Amino acid sequence: MKGANKRKIKLSLGDRVFNFTNVLIMLIISLVMLAPIIHVVCVSVSIGSEIQKGGLFLWPRGFTIEGYKKVLQDSLIVRTYLNTVIYAGLHTILVIVLTAFTAYPLTIKSFPLRKGITIFITITMFFSGGAIPTYLLMKGLHLIDNPAVMVIPFVVTAYNLILFRTFFAGINPSMRESARIDGAGEFLILMKIIMPLSKPIIAAIALFTIVGKWNDWYSALIYLNTQDYYPVQMILRKILFNSTAFNSMDPSIMQMFRNSTITPQNLQMATIVVIMLPIMCIYPFIQKYFAAGIMVGGVKG
Repeated sequence: MKGANKRKIKLSLGDRVFNFTNVLIMLIISLVMLAPIIHVVCVSVSIGSEIQKGGLFLWPRGFTIEGYKKVLQDSLIVRTYLNTVIYAGLHTILVIVLTAFTAYPLTIKSFPLRKGITIFITITMFFSGGAIPTYLLMKGLHLIDNPAVMVIPFVVTAYNLILFRTFFAGINPSMRESARIDGAGEFLILMKIIMPLSKPIIAAIALFTIVGKWNDWYSALIYLNTQDYYPVQMILRKILFNSTAFNSMDPSIMQMFRNSTITPQNLQMATIVVIMLPIMCIYPFIQKYFAAGIMVGGVKG
């Protein structure tokens, strides 16, 4: 029987052509997606004279890390980088905790307001106040030019709430009943049973949330006026779109460009690499949970 199980399935010519075509298409798509990242990294470490010649960089021309040194030495970039870490970390924690606490009661059939709250939450998915009412709300809550505006708003959204509720409802109810018989309360059931079994959905929502908050510059543009409160994405925006940004970061930067092998493009690309590196490092650690979490709600039972 073991020998029979090890026998290879013979593929027809059509199957082999199909598999080869699929692999070729996926390789092409992967190269197209990787090319911009490779270009950014190569420009960030290439010498200025080669960058000024232009062209597509898929391999460094010369080598220098002066751009990275200047990025890591700039006090404004370091400060805003730490701001972004704090904003993204706190916001993600609040999203997971508060959404879980809100979703769990909606899975308890004996909860009398379960249906009404669910309908109310669903309505908010289709209707919103808009930008101006939201700004007035933030102003009324004294969150304008307040770092808390980057953390507190939108920690509980209808979409995340429905995903959590769907996942919680799919957990075997007998486990909750057993815990109740043993004397556990609802809070203990949530923390000791439901949350440990919900790693896939927690990982999926956490990844979406931290990436969204890490890349969030629009909220800072609208609600923050003090530069010390900015996330690093606002500084990157200035570097990419404002030719005077270099002067605002460091008075000696323009002189540095004249006396060294780097150009503003080195600094731009080095900043992009430094900003996207943490997200690229986080993803592999939660990938095993991500695939299961993203399928929540895809199968109806």
